[in-house]
Amino acid sequence: MTRPLTSVERRTESRRDWYIDEERKARESRGEQGAMEFWLRVTRSQITKEIRVGRTDTWAAFALVCRLFRAAMRNRAAGDERLWGDLLRYAQDVVDRTPGA
Repeated sequence: MTRPLTSVERRTESRRDWYIDEERKARESRGEQGAMEFWLRVTRSQITKEIRVGRTDTWAAFALVCRLFRAAMRNRAAGDERLWGDLLRYAQDVVDRTPGA
């Protein structure tokens, strides 16, 4: 028999379902650009919350992630797709392990 979910687990599951549903709606209305814009809004909101509680290293971490993404795009444009492929594989692996995150 499966135990009932706790209120924290129900909230987490509900939030995850909301993220997935909102991404789907954004993708349906504006395509991949809509999905990207949705995740940027969610990320900006989360960064604001992190900063508010004193985790100011969040800014530096996000800047590094942006720089990594730009470097991968530059390398791909220059004909070297290795970093791009590695970045996408790693990102997909992380997202697959934490759906709706």
